[in-house]
Amino acid sequence: MMASDLRFLWLEVTGKCQLRCSHCYADSGPHGTHGSMTLADWRRVLEQGARLGVSDVQFIGGEPTLHPALPELVRHARRCGLGIEVFSNLARTMSDELWNVFELPGVRLATSYYAADPVMHDRITTLQGSYRRTRRNIAEAGQRGIPLRVGVVAVDESQDVDAAIADLTSLGVTDIKLDQLRQVGRGVRDQAPSVEQLCGKCADGSLAISPTGDVWPCVFARWMALGNVREAELSEINAAAGVTRIELRSRFAIRSQRYPDPCNPDCNPNCNPQCNPNCGPGKDGPFPGCPPTDPKK
Repeated sequence: MMASDLRFLWLEVTGKCQLRCSHCYADSGPHGTHGSMTLADWRRVLEQGARLGVSDVQFIGGEPTLHPALPELVRHARRCGLGIEVFSNLARTMSDELWNVFELPGVRLATSYYAADPVMHDRITTLQGSYRRTRRNIAEAGQRGIPLRVGVVAVDESQDVDAAIADLTSLGVTDIKLDQLRQVGRGVRDQAPSVEQLCGKCADGSLAISPTGDVWPCVFARWMALGNVREAELSEINAAAGVTRIELRSRFAIRSQRYPDPCNPDCNPNCNPQCNPNCGPGKDGPFPGCPPTDPKK
């Protein structure tokens, strides 16, 4: 793959979130801000990405629906011809404007879910009532016919993930994946953030952009700043990222030798953290079977 083959962008429009999940890789929460990227900056990134061949973007945070410009950014992404996914915790009351934006053609929703037990779910998100609101909004999205992908995130030994999946199925959700904890940000437990936390494909065709404009090869690789879109064109940063991509591919190759068969082909592709689908824009996007997930929420 050439350095210019950029197909997917994570756009972390805010570090602000009403939740403060103990496993949040972005360390987001009520203390977070929208950063220094302006509406014009984000519009320019979308336009530059489209010119480079980006086909899909994912708006993340923090909680992206807390950014006042999200509706305009989604509409601008559509004007640029991009496929769109908004990854929200769905744990707040959505305005009519947001629902109308989510219903636009080419727009998808994604969220995380933790348990069918409200107490367990709320304990993980640290916000009482988050289970009720998230479940209500999942049902609302289904009633409105909005495509929705849900990741059941395994972060607590006492979770009953099977019950959570059954609960989602009862709501009519069909696109459900089991996601693993990433030891980055508040997710650090017994490991330091490293290449071992990455899925192995973040160096190919994707970049992440932070609320301050910093560019990373992946949302989980926050220690690898490649440049800043407020100071340089996205095309320049993507081209310069070629060296980092080569280095990462080398590290991934070494890791593959250490873990030659990370996934059983007969089971869910999330069966091993070494083969986790946190690296692409959805099952219908350019990375089939490798949808991006946001396990912090």
